[in-house]
Amino acid sequence: MNTTPWQPPLLWRAAQLVARLIVGALARLEITGDVPAHLRRGPLIVAANHISPFDPVVLAAACRARGVAPRFMATGGLFRAPVLGTLMRRAGHLRVDRGTAAVHRALDDAAAAVAAGSVVLVYPEGRIGLDPGMWPERGKTGAARLALACGAPIIPVAQWGSHEVLPYRAPQGILRGIARSLLRRPVIRVRFGDPLDLRDLTHGTSGAALQGTDRITDAITDALVPLRPDEPDRPRHVDPGRPVDTSRQHRRRPPG
Repeated sequence: MNTTPWQPPLLWRAAQLVARLIVGALARLEITGDVPAHLRRGPLIVAANHISPFDPVVLAAACRARGVAPRFMATGGLFRAPVLGTLMRRAGHLRVDRGTAAVHRALDDAAAAVAAGSVVLVYPEGRIGLDPGMWPERGKTGAARLALACGAPIIPVAQWGSHEVLPYRAPQGILRGIARSLLRRPVIRVRFGDPLDLRDLTHGTSGAALQGTDRITDAITDALVPLRPDEPDRPRHVDPGRPVDTSRQHRRRPPG
């Protein structure tokens, strides 16, 4: 594997600083755990839970605090936006066109990025999770297949509290959410878990991607448990616009 690190553009470094300022204005950010120094510049995969449209801003800020500048795998709709799309491309992020034949190309692009020494951030759930308890859903296999193809370690990341800033249906209700956050300044917690290695699984063998996906989801869930000790079953903050889908509930093992 080529370990020459990808150099994040100045634009992306500046955007991470702006993200930190935005999060600081709307909430109190608490970060625990760390990314080992030798992994911060890649090759590395960061796998996070997805609970809110505000998550990318939170993760950009949290990663900056840990000296990491990840390339996000993001929905193609963001890249089609007139100004944002240009900024996303120039910052080095990776486009995922879900529901199209081109979605497979995204995995190849991500594998090439990791092989070239990048840190790539993925949401294994593939969407904002709709589990009624807001625990990580059963993931898609893309993150595991990426790790198996590259042999790169994975840092599981759990976040909690961003759902109190922006509603699920944002931009609908966005002004109300921002106003509430400015007044209440909710706590957003982010935890970086221990590195996860899937190299004991053989890429391409039957069931390897599913086993890897379960391990990733379990690791994110274990990192999330201490972030919500007083909300073990259901979140206190209820977003009435957030739908519920139990079809992808993940049967998690006990922490530890």
